Amino acid sequence: MELLMAVLIGTLTCCAVFLVLRGRTFAVMLGLTMLSYAVNLFIFASGGLKVGAGAVLKATDDYADPLPQALVLTAIVIGFAMTAFLVVLAIRARADLGNDHVDGKLPDQPQNRGGQS
Repeated sequence: MELLMAVLIGTLTCCAVFLVLRGRTFAVMLGLTMLSYAVNLFIFASGGLKVGAGAVLKATDDYADPLPQALVLTAIVIGFAMTAFLVVLAIRARADLGNDHVDGKLPDQPQNRGGQS
């Protein structure tokens, strides 16, 4: 189970870094959201993965650690607010600049060498 979580967290982080390095704001937003998912999984897994453990003390002899669960719940709320802010920021940048590139400039277009327009 730990190996599966490690591979999943690594894959999410790799995809998130790839998307954050893109030139479009929508890809950057998706990358930041995926990175927050990877961090949430990492924090959740750091509490120890226990199958069949109770969430409440004295319900069973073995119980799950509630601190990582509380941290992840707080991080989900903060991540949702961050994503909403980024969406509004991207819409505003698109309206003001006319494109959705991170730096606000269109990339250089390749020259038409065929003589046709």
